[in-house]
Amino acid sequence: MANVKVKLFANLREIAQTSSLSLTGDSVKDVLLSLTEQYPALKELVFEAGDDVKLCGYINVFLNGNNIKHMEGLDTILNDNDELGIFPPVSGG
Repeated sequence: MANVKVKLFANLREIAQTSSLSLTGDSVKDVLLSLTEQYPALKELVFEAGDDVKLCGYINVFLNGNNIKHMEGLDTILNDNDELGIFPPVSGG
């Protein structure tokens, strides 16, 4: 299992009351499931409702600065010291 730094932004950070934490997992999906187990209020913001594990369409997850949508998505394999950034939709003026 890889030890990964997870950075949370905007309302995700407010809900978890932390901007970053360390989690372990083999894939992006493993780490996000671990995150939402630790912070259940994040689950409905990160994952779509239902039995399948699927990211909400408006959530962006970046692995070392690269969007996982351009990689293997939730199945992207992680390595020690990788950094995941999780971004909710942002609006403002």
